[in-house]
Amino acid sequence: MERLSEYGERLAAWARALPPVAVDAIIAATCALYVIFNAAVDGRLVWWVPFAAAANALPLMWRRRYPFGAAAVTGIASALLSFVDVLDDVPAAQLVATYTFAALSPPLKRLIAVGLTIVGISVSILVPQEEALNIGMTGLLFAVAYALGTAARARRDRIAMLEERALRLTQEHETAATRERERIAREMHDILAHSMGLVVVQAEAGPIAVRHDPDRAEQMFDTISDTARDALAQLRRVLGVLRATDDGGERAPQPGLDALPGLVQRVDDAGLTATLSEDGAPRPVPADVAATAYRIVQESLTNTVKHAAAGRVDVRLTWTDDLLRIEVADDGGGPASGPGTPSSNGGGHGLIGMRERVAAAGGTLDTGPGAGGVGFRVTASLRLY
Repeated sequence: MERLSEYGERLAAWARALPPVAVDAIIAATCALYVIFNAAVDGRLVWWVPFAAAANALPLMWRRRYPFGAAAVTGIASALLSFVDVLDDVPAAQLVATYTFAALSPPLKRLIAVGLTIVGISVSILVPQEEALNIGMTGLLFAVAYALGTAARARRDRIAMLEERALRLTQEHETAATRERERIAREMHDILAHSMGLVVVQAEAGPIAVRHDPDRAEQMFDTISDTARDALAQLRRVLGVLRATDDGGERAPQPGLDALPGLVQRVDDAGLTATLSEDGAPRPVPADVAATAYRIVQESLTNTVKHAAAGRVDVRLTWTDDLLRIEVADDGGGPASGPGTPSSNGGGHGLIGMRERVAAAGGTLDTGPGAGGVGFRVTASLRLY
């Protein structure tokens, strides 16, 4: 029994490996030989029977491309063979055609084919004056063939649906991964550009301060240390996302509005006069909005320190009922802070990154010259809900 089952599995695997045209040719030849064999057994095998059997089964070669047409031609040929008393009660070719149109034809054509099949079965049995009971037996065979075709269509539709769902999930995962990579890239850029910018400014001014103002030099080195330590902490937090596992551990929160005073103070300690002021009543904001606000101020201060040749920069937060307005304005003359200038971050992505952040938070960003054409100003409006 096990050998028989194994043989059946091998045969099924071999059949699935065949090209469709070969499978259809085998089916058509089998149906034609079936008609010839039955005619020979009943003593009705004459010279024209093989040709009639071939005409009856040949349309099955095109059953996949034209299921309705193949069923119609095969049905007519089967009825004619029944009229001349060559075809018995099991019209094999028409059963295959019925299975095919049930599996492949659209609903309207299936309905028409079912109606024509019922008429054809009735005519092919009643006209030769066979027993009416044969209608029920033959109809049962056709019902089984149609049910098998319907099951095949349902299985094919389900497979297509599952494949489409898998493709959609894959695309969603790829999109999410791309967004996460872009977010991490923005985070690392903002952290490194700001912190290393301050470190470079302090380090370049350090030798001069050591010779003329040792106390000022000591403060500069403290600022370098604090800035580098803060950058390392933020980098660990960002890189922790890449190393995150499913251990359920909580990640450290992103810096938000409460970190702005320290950010502005570090810039002030670097020798650039920096101030932070607020208008309106502060209120709790979503974590993503708070992180976006922090990064906008951080990137704006970085551009000012590195490129604006400014002596002063002012950060102002304005609270309204539904918006948080952030304005960072300096009094410098450095054109490199302007939009679209490649040197704004060493790669031209600083302002682009800010626009992406603001757009993701549903806000707006404006950049350009400050009041009276002096300096540079970044203005962002973020929704609070």
